[in-house]
Amino acid sequence: MSEKLLNRTPLSDEKRAALHEDLHKRPEAAVISRAVMKNGIKQASEDTAALTRLHRTFSVELETGRVTNQRHSGRCWEFATLNTLRHAMGAKYKVKDFELSQNYLFFWDKVERANIFYDNILNTAELPADDRAVAAFLARPGEDGGQWDMAASLVQKYGVVPDYVMPETANTNDSSSFGEALDLKLRKDAMVLRQLVHDGKDETEIAAQRQEFLSEVYRMAAYSFGEPPVSFDLEYRDDEKKYHRDENLTPQAFYDKYFDINFDDYVVLSNAPDRDFNKLYRLPSQENIVGGRPIRLLNVTLDKMKKATIDQLQDGETVWFGNDVLEQMNRSEGLLDSQLYRESELFDVDLSMTKAQRLEYGQANVSHAMTFTGVNLVNGVPNRWKVENSWGEKNGDKGYFVMADSWMNDYVYEVVVNKKYLDAETLAVLDQEPTILPSWDSLA
Repeated sequence: MSEKLLNRTPLSDEKRAALHEDLHKRPEAAVISRAVMKNGIKQASEDTAALTRLHRTFSVELETGRVTNQRHSGRCWEFATLNTLRHAMGAKYKVKDFELSQNYLFFWDKVERANIFYDNILNTAELPADDRAVAAFLARPGEDGGQWDMAASLVQKYGVVPDYVMPETANTNDSSSFGEALDLKLRKDAMVLRQLVHDGKDETEIAAQRQEFLSEVYRMAAYSFGEPPVSFDLEYRDDEKKYHRDENLTPQAFYDKYFDINFDDYVVLSNAPDRDFNKLYRLPSQENIVGGRPIRLLNVTLDKMKKATIDQLQDGETVWFGNDVLEQMNRSEGLLDSQLYRESELFDVDLSMTKAQRLEYGQANVSHAMTFTGVNLVNGVPNRWKVENSWGEKNGDKGYFVMADSWMNDYVYEVVVNKKYLDAETLAVLDQEPTILPSWDSLA
């Protein structure tokens, strides 16, 4: 828009005086100001009754053991997926605290995601670098975050290994430095690949350069995380202290032998009221493996999402869910409640937005993934949920959070459930041709 077409309103002396007058005509202004400046906005607005609402008793509660710790990394989606797997193994083999290697999946995700990034860059090479799709690819090429289907794709292709086979490193415990280096490399690679296309180089030369770049990414990941094992010996003691050993397993063979979960039996239910319900959506821009699982979201109403989640919990299986954990959360106490911080009352300013409005105007963000391990039902209706996080045992009750049902309404956007918990009408939606969501979509 041309500068001369903009209509701008200056902040005049008279308007500044009116702002000052409006503040100081409020008799409570001085008291509130002292409380907020001394204690901070969160502490001054926190509803202490939340502890009463969110006491930790649940009518449905699964035994799940110690929590994991993703530390300073964005691997929550992998942790939450592996948590559901280890809980299943723990129940079957009586080894509830068995832990799977998050590093193993993290390594392959970085290599696979670089591979698909090069495809995205080459497929959009004729577009300008500031095109919205190209800019979205360049904005986060080496990021940690992801979706459930991405983790499922990794497990289906590469299997899993115990955590002792490929343990955490300094660069998985704090992935920021590796992420910065990978961002720089991938953006530079994008520049080179786009220039090769613009210069009219043949496909053979471009493919050779692409392969060289991918080899460099593999080397960076191997130096930072270690190289993944080809085979290993499984050793563990169960909850009754009995020793077990199974020799010379590949990661794929380990998964096939010890885990009964078929990812194809599961579906991601989303609750995004800014778009049509009973409709299937897809996020190809987020997919991490060429030929892997498509990221599909079956958008449903809250009542359908909750019913499927409760049914799965009642059958003894934990539930992966995507959410906006940065909203209305007390990390140290492990509390999630839509009325936890009453900032509207504190400032006497209406800060309310509906879930649909938050999605439409950029306030909503699927920032985290966790695991439901319990729910409290009163006359069949949930009022609070037990949540396993992946932030270690120093947060909440040894790492477990408690969520008000209102928080699920407002800030839970995705759950992963077995298709058997869906009614026929909802299952039929899976046969639809999905609507493609752009790379800048609010659910991306």
